[in-house]
Amino acid sequence: MLENRIKYRHLQCFLEVTRQGSVVRAADALALTQPAVSKKLKELEDILGVRLLERSKKGVELTAFGNVFLEHASTSVAALREGTERVAQVQKKGLIRLSIGVLPTVATSILPESVKRFRTNTLDIRLHLVSGANSTLMSQLRIGELDLVVGRLGVPETMSGLSFQHLYSEQVSFVVRPDHPLLSKANFQISDINEHTVLYPPKGSITAPYVDRFLLSQGVSNLQDRIDTISDSFGKEFIRNNDAVWIVSRGVVAREISDGELAALPVDSKETLGAVGLTTRADSHPSTALKLFMAAVRETAQTLDSYYNPADHHKDFSAI
Repeated sequence: MLENRIKYRHLQCFLEVTRQGSVVRAADALALTQPAVSKKLKELEDILGVRLLERSKKGVELTAFGNVFLEHASTSVAALREGTERVAQVQKKGLIRLSIGVLPTVATSILPESVKRFRTNTLDIRLHLVSGANSTLMSQLRIGELDLVVGRLGVPETMSGLSFQHLYSEQVSFVVRPDHPLLSKANFQISDINEHTVLYPPKGSITAPYVDRFLLSQGVSNLQDRIDTISDSFGKEFIRNNDAVWIVSRGVVAREISDGELAALPVDSKETLGAVGLTTRADSHPSTALKLFMAAVRETAQTLDSYYNPADHHKDFSAI
């Protein structure tokens, strides 16, 4: 039988190459040699009798067969990881660990209060919070390294095998320091941002396509002085001390804007509105601990009147 010939190392190499988009980077991540990873991939393809991966100018890409196999390989590895972690928890006399992926849009808005609510009655559960790019967190969620991702809805190609529960919607803001010259400029136009350094979401970030389309619709392209970054700590510090404009999800800077530390330019950016919520594996059944954490996030989201739409609460979008 085919499944008896497929080993864990085959799946591990396949998933890591898929995540990294490169055999070389996957070999480094797995602490293996490149030939060893290539050999495992060739063995897996020989066992299945199909090509799973193709090399291109962009790196290594999945074939149609590879896309089909990816979901099931991810599920298998996630189930194995969950089983070993459950055994480890029993050995540690019931200590439960939750691994949560956190996108910048929620890291400073709803997450701190959510964690506080959760820990009120569940101090015996250890939280492991991981931040990163949306695509990276979704990959980690799919193979079971994360139990949940809190943040913006991922692009369709990253959502295979995942389920999304809507909390609220938010848009990007054009943020500056409180005494920025654009705030007092007569007849301000969005094209005026081209006169300043612009902090921009990098290619591959979840908000980049929204911002790209919005600026093109406003006739703004080819920004002259642009810095691509997803670092919220860098962004906050940089615009406090420079006449820069930061294009960023509102949730990242909501508190600073409310406190008057930062300000938003008068830009109607409703076109960048995107869903923020909870992403889990579609085939998994959340543990009691995870259900409690998700409930704490939902309760916190309901208090964010400026970002939360009650009519959309508890919408559920299950991916393919």
